Amino acid sequence: MRIFVIVALLVIVLSLASALIYLVKDKGGSDRTVKALTWRIALSLGLFLLLMIASYTGLIAPGRL
Repeated sequence: MRIFVIVALLVIVLSLASALIYLVKDKGGSDRTVKALTWRIALSLGLFLLLMIASYTGLIAPGRL
């Protein structure tokens, strides 16, 4: 579970970095920045929900992740 969370966080950070690159490169001319930020939000919410479900079901415990 720990490795999955770390990989998910890395993907979220990469999505944020790609949004920054699209923002600078396109100068607001396309919707790639919005799509990258939408993916970041979706991934963050998905990770949060996964952690909540894992905590509720007992797969993880505080201090055990």
